[in-house]
Amino acid sequence: MLVVAAFILTAVLYFVFKKHHTENGLHKFPEPPGNFFVGHILQAPSTENAIAVTSKFLDYGKTIRLRCGPAACPIIEGLVTKDYNLIEFILSSNKILTKSENYKFLRAWLRNGLLLSDGDYWKRHRKILTPAFHFEILKQFVDVFELVGDIFVKKLEKYEGMSSVDLHPLVILLTLDIISETAMGTKIDVQSGHNSHYLKSVKEICRIVIERAFSPISAFDFSFWLCKDYYKQKKALKVLHGFTSEVLNSKKGQVFEKTTKKMAFLDLLLKFSRDENVLSNDEIREEVDTFMFEGHDTTAAGICFILYCLADHPDVQAKVLQEQKALFGDEKNPAVAYSDLQNMKYLECVIKETCRLYPPVPVIGRYTTEEVNFEGYLIPKRTNIVLFIYALHRNPDFFPEPEKFRPERFENFHTSFPYAYIPFSAGARNCIGQKFAMLEMKSVISKVVRHFEVKPTQPRHELKLSVEAVLKSVNGIKVVLKKRH
Repeated sequence: MLVVAAFILTAVLYFVFKKHHTENGLHKFPEPPGNFFVGHILQAPSTENAIAVTSKFLDYGKTIRLRCGPAACPIIEGLVTKDYNLIEFILSSNKILTKSENYKFLRAWLRNGLLLSDGDYWKRHRKILTPAFHFEILKQFVDVFELVGDIFVKKLEKYEGMSSVDLHPLVILLTLDIISETAMGTKIDVQSGHNSHYLKSVKEICRIVIERAFSPISAFDFSFWLCKDYYKQKKALKVLHGFTSEVLNSKKGQVFEKTTKKMAFLDLLLKFSRDENVLSNDEIREEVDTFMFEGHDTTAAGICFILYCLADHPDVQAKVLQEQKALFGDEKNPAVAYSDLQNMKYLECVIKETCRLYPPVPVIGRYTTEEVNFEGYLIPKRTNIVLFIYALHRNPDFFPEPEKFRPERFENFHTSFPYAYIPFSAGARNCIGQKFAMLEMKSVISKVVRHFEVKPTQPRHELKLSVEAVLKSVNGIKVVLKKRH
């Protein structure tokens, strides 16, 4: 009887999924070869080969269908695209604003913060938060970038003369210190070895988020509790949420009596909430947690890849140094102002070109909440669409000789294709902190270049790129540092 019941259930599920598959229209998109029964899920078993596998898949079409499950009745399916027209269609839409389901693993930490929220709630919060990133506010943070950057340079000095240094473990401490002081107005000094429990919890959550995406058990909420990571996550979240709540509670009674102009994002949110009565304590905490997450990992990735590219291209590094000397002479520790960072035009081109080759966020996910029509194709409701930015930025139609590192291409970069270069996403859901990130990266890179000549390792360190929460290299990002005299 059990065998008969199982057969009947299988048959019913087959025809249900087959009917859905036939009706939903995704079968009209080209599909790369995959296993008949399980689809494509086994062809990219980890983050380390995701770029290579996805790039190979996209040889079969600019937009492809990928699935998990039998070809005739997949359990899960979605689209991956490098098609400029579809990317423009999605990012310029005021309707396709919901993030893909792949972001759901972050919800335990960030809850309904700006990254994960959608609909009217997201629109309301985006409107409230936008003034916190006005350039007059950003000016106030230059001193933080510089002071925290000084500590970073001091830490780099002990690696001078060594055969190599892996940048990422050091840079992640730098960006955590910066975002903590600018987002919460609180120094955590992880560069100096303090608050190691907070740092450990951040690393633990980021690891769990990535590994859940590749696990058939922990990927589903109903079975996640069976895994050890469920309990590790609870422990890490207690630290992260507890720390933010503690800072929030300590500031509630004092922020409005401040006489100084310098205010962290948390101060601004508290002040605005009190003046306008629009944000609850939980909402403020969720937004600050979101700033802490988004504001450290992406800029850390960017800074590491920029220094790696400068090491590989001494001629470009020489031009960056020349620009620094034009601004500050031979002074290694000048008093850098906001206007100085704005005047680093060539360094800005270097940053943009690096973010083209190594976009900190190499994929963007969207989820359709209603059926949409694109060039005669009906993309059904509840479809996950992955925008493969890594491939878009290497399109020779927009970037001649796309594999070459040429910062000069951004000196007079004008294009009639505004969605061809989107390291900070684009459209309504573009990165709210992109100006903040650019200023931070300029401050740190200019400081490092004034103090060190950055050189490639011998033999040259080859990156092994991995698509995680941000783009990383699984074997590190290694360079050689030589102190300038």
